[in-house]
Amino acid sequence: MATDRRDPYRSYSFLVEIDGITRAAFRECSGLDTTQSPIEYREGSDPLTVRKLPGLITYSNITLSRGITDDDELWRWRQRAAEGKIERRNGSIVLLDDGGAEKWRWNFREAWPSKWTGPSFNATGGDVAIEQLEIAHEGLSKG
Repeated sequence: MATDRRDPYRSYSFLVEIDGITRAAFRECSGLDTTQSPIEYREGSDPLTVRKLPGLITYSNITLSRGITDDDELWRWRQRAAEGKIERRNGSIVLLDDGGAEKWRWNFREAWPSKWTGPSFNATGGDVAIEQLEIAHEGLSKG
């Protein structure tokens, strides 16, 4: 009997889109998660157990890591935020299969850069200079 085998997608092939601008040169993307903490509640007439009600939904910040290049658009976006000029943008993290076709898309909304981390330097090393951008957002959905 034949089985329908479905191999998982690999994590190395993804794109980042922010308001329609595609950036494919990211080394790492993390923070695609959502949490809804339970609220414990008990009324005086309830049995000796608590009820667990759904609480507020929270989203972790998305962290993007990449090698520094001449493309400084994300740096300028963060600088404007640091100056109090918050520009909220929508975006997507797109997972690709081995052939480069889009397989999954996570959309985030109302995002703005909350933190930028520059590279660590070491004169004896040959590593690529890596920058990180942390993006706060107000929602994550599968597109």
